[in-house]
Amino acid sequence: MANINLLPWRQEYREQKQKEFSQVLVAVVLAAGVASFLWMKAVDGQIDNQNERNQILQAEINVLNKQVREIKDLKKRRQELIDRMRVIQELQGNRPLSVRYFDEMVRATPEGLWLDSLKRSGKTIQVAGVAESNNRVSSFMRNLDGSDWYQSPNLTGVTARPEFGEQASAFQLTVDVTGRKKDGEESEEEQNAQAGK
Repeated sequence: MANINLLPWRQEYREQKQKEFSQVLVAVVLAAGVASFLWMKAVDGQIDNQNERNQILQAEINVLNKQVREIKDLKKRRQELIDRMRVIQELQGNRPLSVRYFDEMVRATPEGLWLDSLKRSGKTIQVAGVAESNNRVSSFMRNLDGSDWYQSPNLTGVTARPEFGEQASAFQLTVDVTGRKKDGEESEEEQNAQAGK
């Protein structure tokens, strides 16, 4: 049998495969490095793009916040102006009422009766005066009750004042201010009577 030495051929084959493996390994490492670099670049680009979008959004949010603050300031100023206008309108609307109250008080006052003082607290007026007789006080109270501007007169005190006449007396009464009663307004008694039907 012939002796064949395959050792050098195997050695060469092994070296060649080792060389190919090294080349493939280097190629794979390079490809992996390039792929990682490209992936990192893509991710960095996306992060930069998102940051730019976030900055644009933040700038728009700041503009909108400024506009919201301006709108709130305008609403506040508007409400202040409305409140001022309401106060002015109330003052203008109530200005002639004092004159009307005094005028109606004079119209309700019969002859033989004069007033010493009027004092208003809220919707109630306290009236003090002197009358020639108690009939004059009764007439005065009826006139106030029938007035469009007053209601519910209530006599709180009567004292004799003979220095003004035999039947003269000082009186104190209270009367409620109603504002002008509307035409056709029913009294509380009529409303209660209709409700009871």
